[in-house]
Amino acid sequence: MMHKLLGKLAGLCAILAGVLLTVITLMTCLSVLGRNTTGTTLVGDFELTGVAAGAAIALFLPWCQFRRGNIIVDFFTSGASPRTNAGLDRLGAGLLGLVMALLAWRTVLGGLSAWNTQSTTMMLGFPEWIVYTLMVPPLVLTACIGLWQALQGFEPEAAA
Repeated sequence: MMHKLLGKLAGLCAILAGVLLTVITLMTCLSVLGRNTTGTTLVGDFELTGVAAGAAIALFLPWCQFRRGNIIVDFFTSGASPRTNAGLDRLGAGLLGLVMALLAWRTVLGGLSAWNTQSTTMMLGFPEWIVYTLMVPPLVLTACIGLWQALQGFEPEAAA
């Protein structure tokens, strides 16, 4: 049950990331088209691209971990037993979960700092704390997925 819930949440995050990148791609195309045809551009398009790319990267992380899409270097473990490899995979998932929890915590602190200082982007004045806020839930979800995989192992259908 928990595995299915984590999978659905990870899938939702990936869909949101895809929609976000699609919108940013269309915005960039319109800006470039306007710049090259009429000489007008969307002010701050590069700022919005950076903001959206940061949020999208964080939103893709849960799906990547859920599907075991991270790079695995098995040069030293290719001759090890399946049990040893499974244990190392679980250890790696646990370490990733801990690192994602650390990143989530530090992102919360960064967001609070951006809120307190009211920092914004240069051209649009877009509040930076919003980006931090968007990044925290997927980082927490990725941490939960990694820790769940470390404790419970990997579901066969979750293997990439």
